Amino acid sequence: MILKNCTFFNENFEKEYGDIEIENGKIKQIGILDGDGKDMTGKIIIPVFIDVHIHGCAGGDASDADKSGLEKMAKELAKHGVTSFCPTSMTLPKERLESIVETIKEFKEENHGGAKVMGINLEGPFIAMSKKGAQNADYVRGGTIEEFDDLYAKSGKLVTIAPEAFDSEKFINHAKDYVNVSIGHSSANADECKKAIDCGISHATHLFNAMTPMAHREAGIAGTVLDDERVMCELICDGGHICPTVLRNAFKILGENRAVVISDSMRGAGLGEGEFELGGQAVFVKPGGKYAVLEDGTIAASISNIHTEFKNLISFGIDFKTALKSCTINPAKSINEDKNIGSIAVGKCADLVALNENLDIEEVYINGILA
Repeated sequence: MILKNCTFFNENFEKEYGDIEIENGKIKQIGILDGDGKDMTGKIIIPVFIDVHIHGCAGGDASDADKSGLEKMAKELAKHGVTSFCPTSMTLPKERLESIVETIKEFKEENHGGAKVMGINLEGPFIAMSKKGAQNADYVRGGTIEEFDDLYAKSGKLVTIAPEAFDSEKFINHAKDYVNVSIGHSSANADECKKAIDCGISHATHLFNAMTPMAHREAGIAGTVLDDERVMCELICDGGHICPTVLRNAFKILGENRAVVISDSMRGAGLGEGEFELGGQAVFVKPGGKYAVLEDGTIAASISNIHTEFKNLISFGIDFKTALKSCTINPAKSINEDKNIGSIAVGKCADLVALNENLDIEEVYINGILA
């Protein structure tokens, strides 16, 4: 198949005009090509979005250990131009996490349609009680290499830890050979954060949320990871978790290559207001709310998606190229999948989104097939 007359963003994220040939799910050629094809005049072709931190949407939740729920997520995500994702677990008992991991591994290997599972994101249980947020306090515990290996080493992409909450140096040195280790749900000070980065942490979980803030005499986690080019930083860009002014400042520091836009959404995303369950706790989406909350008002999770957040960033004043990279190639790099997905380049998966001039989605291709 050839997509003809494309206005697209190439692997350097510069606007280009030409044709894109797709064969066996991959991009075979890019250029002015002979032969007939599908006319894409008037559409803007971009790489698909990638969500490396998502608990659920459309009624499904990764922590249900239920393939039908994962399928709901995969199909709903594809509608929003997200064709690769990392189902993200909550802080739960080991036996429950084992079931979640096994279910996601099996689902990844099956032909289910919709967005593709890249691997598991384990957010908790190795976190700090003081920064647990919406995580269940009953199951917060220190990390061990044994539990990591039992759960995760062969199927994961990311694991969040609070390095100050347990003796984490050996854990980080071991886990980093299998996954990218992220700092989050942590009360670490700047020195503790820097030490953890030196050990091998390369990612920060939902920057600014559930971590020590940056102040003028103590950089905290937020200031330390912003200052360290070795760390990629997740950002929830729904306009509620982080105010637009702070987002603009963060992007000025992170630049084009270090920001990773995530949804961090829960099962209620796309379903409107109501009461839902997250990690064994009741959460609520209020009328007009930008996110879900616990009964006491604590922010629990997002109800957004990456396409909406991409458009938010443009409206907040982030330039198009930076916003696009932060929703595509940067997430791919953060889970070591950038050789396969994340940009429009020969040899990569033919995962493409066609937008109109208002940046609304018109078509989504997954491995070259119209979703």
